[in-house]
Amino acid sequence: MTLKLAAISIDLDEVPRYAAIHGIERRSLGPAAQAVYDRCVPRLAAWLDRESIPATFFAIGEDLERLDNRATVARLHRAGHEIANHSYQHHYDLIRRSETEITDEVERGAAMIEEACGTRPTGFRAPGYTVSDSLFRVLEKASVLYDSSVFPCPSYYAAKAATLASMRLRRRKSASILDTPWVLRAPRRPYRVGRPYWQRGNGLLELPIGVTRLQLPYIGTSLVLGGRRGAARLTKQMLGRELINLELHGFDVADLQEDGLHALAPHRADLRRRASEKLLALGAAVRVMREAGYELVTLNEAARRLSSTSTP
Repeated sequence: MTLKLAAISIDLDEVPRYAAIHGIERRSLGPAAQAVYDRCVPRLAAWLDRESIPATFFAIGEDLERLDNRATVARLHRAGHEIANHSYQHHYDLIRRSETEITDEVERGAAMIEEACGTRPTGFRAPGYTVSDSLFRVLEKASVLYDSSVFPCPSYYAAKAATLASMRLRRRKSASILDTPWVLRAPRRPYRVGRPYWQRGNGLLELPIGVTRLQLPYIGTSLVLGGRRGAARLTKQMLGRELINLELHGFDVADLQEDGLHALAPHRADLRRRASEKLLALGAAVRVMREAGYELVTLNEAARRLSSTSTP
């Protein structure tokens, strides 16, 4: 029987990491620096509860040093959501660091989540979606069940490259880096990584970030900018796969006025939409999935079911 699974995952990158991408000083954020955990996560948790969706939250270990954040992920875990590892410090250049440093980032991130939730995370997502063979070696040694980082989307890659080039011309420094273009050769569907990682092999199970049939990014930013109609259209392009992997960020339901994110407003088109509008767009995507017979599961559950089948 063909699997029809859909998973919603949410990266809990806090607001200062967006400031670092856009070359903005943290001190300009004020109280909005904690908006993802304090404002966006409660919105998402309430929406997931209304929709009866078990989601996967990718937490950054360093953020769990804050007791309120630790309590938040513990509540999400108790509510049936998966808490997965998004590294300890979320270095955008993680893959350019030594294997020892990569190991430390993976292990410390996992340890913070285990301390907060009582269980060791089984999934990993790399900062900025950038991976390497060294990172996969570390993950395999750490007995991780799956990775969900590879993003083989030409349009996203081109837009990111153009943005970083523009910032360099304006002498603005971004913390973000550009992955190797070889990533665009990676499979769009779940696969066992080989060496190099963009080829199939017998390694760790990779659950790639969504790319539509028209090579568009199937991520939260695309859906909330597209509104209900755009989100539904993009989702229809994902139908027919054994796994629809929708990756969001907590920031995807941020609200400019309610959350005080004025420092980021000139750099973020998604802040032109209210949080309520964004949740309606995400709801439209979920309806398309369910009407097509897809079951909403965590990435952990998807990985287990895919592992029990003949995933190539």
